[in-house]
Amino acid sequence: MQPHPDLADRPAAPSLAPLPAPVRPDPVRDRWAAVMRLAIAEAALATGTGDVPVGALVLGPDGTVLGRGHNEREAVGDPTAHAEVQAIRQAAQAVGEWRLSGCTLVVTLEPCTMCAGAIVLSRIDRVVYGALDEKAGAAGSLFDVMRDRRLNHRPEVIPGVLAEDCGSQLRAFFDTHR
Repeated sequence: MQPHPDLADRPAAPSLAPLPAPVRPDPVRDRWAAVMRLAIAEAALATGTGDVPVGALVLGPDGTVLGRGHNEREAVGDPTAHAEVQAIRQAAQAVGEWRLSGCTLVVTLEPCTMCAGAIVLSRIDRVVYGALDEKAGAAGSLFDVMRDRRLNHRPEVIPGVLAEDCGSQLRAFFDTHR
């Protein structure tokens, strides 16, 4: 069947499917993406021991990596062996003191209350995290320990950096452990 002669030269009707939302560049999140990829690689080390794949890095004021950590609760039988605590301990040892002023913690999952407390007590200036933890998060999801005005130190919090990549790594782990 031939199209009507008046319609033959017209362009096809536009699709009625919704257009995808434009992706707006976010310079703050984009700046931390490369470091988050290092934290994701660190998180992968946890799966070899059956630990939940969470990875963390502590960066010094100049951007050098002072501490690395991944979950090791299963590996070492220590309930405090979370990625953030491991990285904070290593950074404090590298610096030679417990105060980590000027440092940034980059972690693949929103910190829990224990880790948020360790972050506040170590005086870390900035926390960058990937995936939200709606069940145990203490940086805005369930609790907001790090920004509690009653505490004497409140780090800057930058959420959602490579959140989908971080979340995918966690979902893949839990899919195989259920």
